Amino acid sequence: MAAFPMGASTREAYGKALVELGRENPNIIVLDADLSSSTQTIAFGKEFPDRFINVGLAEQNLMGIAAGLAASGKTVFASTFAVFATSRCYDQVRVSIAQTHLNVKIVASHAGISVGEDGASHQAIEDLALMSALPGFTVVVPADEVETPQAIRAAANTEGPFYVRCGRPKAPVVYPPDYHFTLGQAVLMRAGADVTLVANGLMLAPALEAAAALERDGIDARVLSVPTVKPLDQEALVKAAVETGALVVAEEHLLHGGLGSRVAQVLAERRPVPISFVALRDTFGESGKPDELLAKYGLTAEEIRKAALATVRRKTT
Repeated sequence: MAAFPMGASTREAYGKALVELGRENPNIIVLDADLSSSTQTIAFGKEFPDRFINVGLAEQNLMGIAAGLAASGKTVFASTFAVFATSRCYDQVRVSIAQTHLNVKIVASHAGISVGEDGASHQAIEDLALMSALPGFTVVVPADEVETPQAIRAAANTEGPFYVRCGRPKAPVVYPPDYHFTLGQAVLMRAGADVTLVANGLMLAPALEAAAALERDGIDARVLSVPTVKPLDQEALVKAAVETGALVVAEEHLLHGGLGSRVAQVLAERRPVPISFVALRDTFGESGKPDELLAKYGLTAEEIRKAALATVRRKTT
């Protein structure tokens, strides 16, 4: 990821955005489950102690309280690690927040295998599949310190339940300062005619690096950022399929049920083309440094490049 300057982690960008929103909107309440120094909600708690609640190590209760506050008219941000926010309290999220379509914004940090040394028990690799499955939920995966605050602001200003996935490590800055995030809209990061590389979050920088490497291979690769996993920008995906004839989807998530699955479903119905996936393959992660884990499990620019070459060949067979 050396081609891009390193910026703040998306969780750090979330924390700063919360404080700004809190100054503008007194109706915002923030909840955390004893991890505020990690999720970065701690800054909001220091500035607005009367609008911040630490529920302790009780994630199921976290979601119940969030639902109750939202039912009373508050805009509620509920944060903890992604693995706890989704798996540990899925029933509470499903029944108390999704079924009632309450205005709760679940913003989870430490997602994916880039959590690193915390190991498999703390690496949320199925969270997008779980949250995308819930009717009425909007699911967003921002990529850097530029996109994250805008995604958080969009969540705050849009009625209904959200899941926003943030990461632990510092993230490459892939967007220019004048970038404008639009909920539900994909972003053309690079034009190209031979294949489209689709990515979001931490995998967007490797996708852009792969596109540069593919140019040296004589392949003109388009790069499409898809920060909103649900609802998908179907028109942008279909346009990419029509104009490039092949896609590779890269994500820091299990192959089944994540961004790739959702993209494939859209194209199967509307424009079938060869498509490949760079993702975790039916396996949990392990303890290790983030870069080592990303390399071990094939979540790299080189793997995206190889997948693109193979997929382009499928166009002509």
